[in-house]
This record gives sequence, structure tokens and C-alpha cells, in this order.
Amino acid sequence: MTNKLPLGLYIHIPFCKSKCAYCDFYSMSGTNDDDMRRYTDALLLQMEDYSKAASAYRVDTVFIGGGTPTVLPVKCMADIINGIHRCFDVSKGAEFTMEANPATISPSTLSKWRRAGVNRLSIGLQSANSDELSALSRIHTKTDFEASYLAARKAGYENINVDIMFGIPFQTLESFTRTLDYVTSLEPEHISMYGLKIEDGTPFALSRDTLVLPDEDTEADMYFDGIRYLEAKGFRHYEISNFALPGYECRHNLKYWNCDEYLGLGCAAHSYFRGLRFSFKRNMGLYCDALEADISSGGMLTDDGISLTSEQYGATELIDELYTISPEERVGEYIMLRLRLSDGISSSRFRERFGLNFDALYGRRLKVYIDNGFMTYDGDSYAFTPKGMYVSSYILSNILDFDENSHIITSIADGSDK
Repeated sequence: MTNKLPLGLYIHIPFCKSKCAYCDFYSMSGTNDDDMRRYTDALLLQMEDYSKAASAYRVDTVFIGGGTPTVLPVKCMADIINGIHRCFDVSKGAEFTMEANPATISPSTLSKWRRAGVNRLSIGLQSANSDELSALSRIHTKTDFEASYLAARKAGYENINVDIMFGIPFQTLESFTRTLDYVTSLEPEHISMYGLKIEDGTPFALSRDTLVLPDEDTEADMYFDGIRYLEAKGFRHYEISNFALPGYECRHNLKYWNCDEYLGLGCAAHSYFRGLRFSFKRNMGLYCDALEADISSGGMLTDDGISLTSEQYGATELIDELYTISPEERVGEYIMLRLRLSDGISSSRFRERFGLNFDALYGRRLKVYIDNGFMTYDGDSYAFTPKGMYVSSYILSNILDFDENSHIITSIADGSDK
């Protein structure tokens, strides 16, 4: 088949050397090589299961996230990468990203992954300040990060993202600016700049009342100063939290924000595939048990696609949530996700995609935000200004009627599914 559909592939690795105090992604620390081998084998079984359903697709982006993928033994990671290429039609020019913790990578493994086809790294620095790193429970130092970054360049990586955070304990506007100075001096192609969120169930949530955090005004200044700083350095602010040199926008994450199809494999992974949104249970033991027992995907996949109802599918050992997206939900999701991008929503493209008049449906509701500097309108496209991006969740909650499944879309939009 020559005219295959494009597909993003996300692989979740739920292991960490140590869990950060702010993180609510599904991951585990303190696991051993046997656990990681077992999970790898289960993941390979799941790839085989989905290879037939994805036979009409060509994978043009791959993202291995977690957790910390780089804690996996080299043999496990090699098997996963080989499995991806064996089970899916991966395009020659695919963007292939791996997340990396500076404390868990070495020059030799960087070279091995690069030779295996990984062509983009996302390295988590978070801060160049040692006190701030300690407050976040990060296990690496600034020195670790720099050594890893330089080793990645030497290994041939020409597309590197660096994650940084603002609004973290003990951070000041001055220390945040120093982190920006440091990161941009290394000349990465992409920078993700996330504000700290105190998520329920994390150590930070339990100690919320004693955390020494920047006040709201200072945190807002960090965001706006960060935007101005990075734009002055040539980065394009293309999404609420993401900045790229021209041509280096993350193609995989753009699939989420453009409502394009992607398949997520591994425990806790989310998918938008063949008209369904579904996720797998956040439990490695159940995940491995199900696949080892040949329950696999609950029997829901056949050679010609997904054949079971949502109710049957949702009752399996492996599936956490599943629902079919109604036409109305497709519109709401597109608005919610697409407005995260600096390009916003084009009324003409919206009409082409949905056959609906965006101006007539939402123009009146958006006018108050345009008049007050939270949005712009150029006669065709509606987009958030930086001020609007900072409070986008509030604005979106006012202009959209969310259904009971909106929390899944929110988690994806915020990057929790990478």
C-alpha cells in the first residue's frame, strides 16, 4: 500500500532511578533488571498485537518517554527499538525522540541509540541551580547535564530539546534568567519551559503548605520574561510551553495538538487511533500479566481493525478507559488542543475540517478576550497572546462545555502523554 496514513507512536517506559517530588506520571523507582526485562517482553507482545491494526499506517514520529527510558538496560532498549521497526512501517525520515535523564546516560549508550535510529533527544535539566534541583528531588547536577549534552552532540544528535521549569521552590527571577542564559549558551534546537504544577498524590502536594514557592506575580513574570528572552534568541514560541528554532518544532507533540492519530503502547499510555481514545491501566503488574496470559488487548483487535464495542473493550484486563469520539466532541477537542498553538485556529481550515462556521459558533464568546488583549484575530485566525496562553485553561473552560472525558484530553495537552 503506497498511500498509507500517518501515525505517531508513543512508547511508555515506567521506570525511574528515583521519583521526582513533583511528578505524577506513572512510573516506579527501585525496580530491578528482571522487572525491566519482563516489561520489555510484554511491550514487544503488545507491539505484535497492534502491528496488524496499524498496517494501513506509516509511522512518521516515534517518542519513547516515561518515566526515564534511559534507565533501561541497553539490551532492553535495543529490543524495543528493533521491535518498533519490525512491527511498524517507520518512514525513512521519521522523527525519533527519546527522553533522557542526565544521570542515566553515557557516551556509549548515546552512540548506540543514535546508530539504532534515534535522532532527537529530550534531556531534562529543569534548572541550572543546585538548590532548585535538590528541591525538585532531581538526581543529576548541572555538571551531569552538561556532560550528557556535549556527549550527545559528539554522538551525532543534531536535534536536542532541553526541559526547564519555572515557579519551583527557592527559584527567583534572577536564578531563572541564569538558567535561560546557561541553556541558550549551549544552543539546543528546542526548549520546553514548563510551570510547576502541584499534582495530587505527589510529595509536593503533601507538603504544599511548607513549600517555598515564588509568588503568583513572580511566577507570571518568569513566564513572560522567558518568552521574551527566548524569542530574542531566535526561538519561535509555537505552543504554550514550547519553543523551537525554525524547522525544529516537535513533530510528535504537534500530532496531539492538531488532533492527528497516534498510538500509545505500554502501561498508562494514551491513544487516539481509529476514531477511539483509549488508555491502558496504570499498573505494570496487571499490564504484564494480561499480555503474558495472551489476554493482550482484550481481543479487541482483528486483521481489519477494532471490532468490539466500547463497553466490551473497557471491560478488559488491560484497558483503563475507552470511548468513541462523537462529532461534537471532535470539535471541542480540536478547539481545546489547537488553541494551545501560537497559530491558533483558522476559521477557513475549521470549515474545511468540520463543515462549520467557527466565527458564528464562537466569535461572540471570544470577542471579550480579543478586546482585553488575551487573544488576537486577523480576519481568519484566532490565537492566544502570551497573556492569554498563561491563563488558557481558565479561558477554555469558559468557552467550551467539557464532558466527563475532558480530563484525558487535558492530560495529553499538558504533555503528560508526551
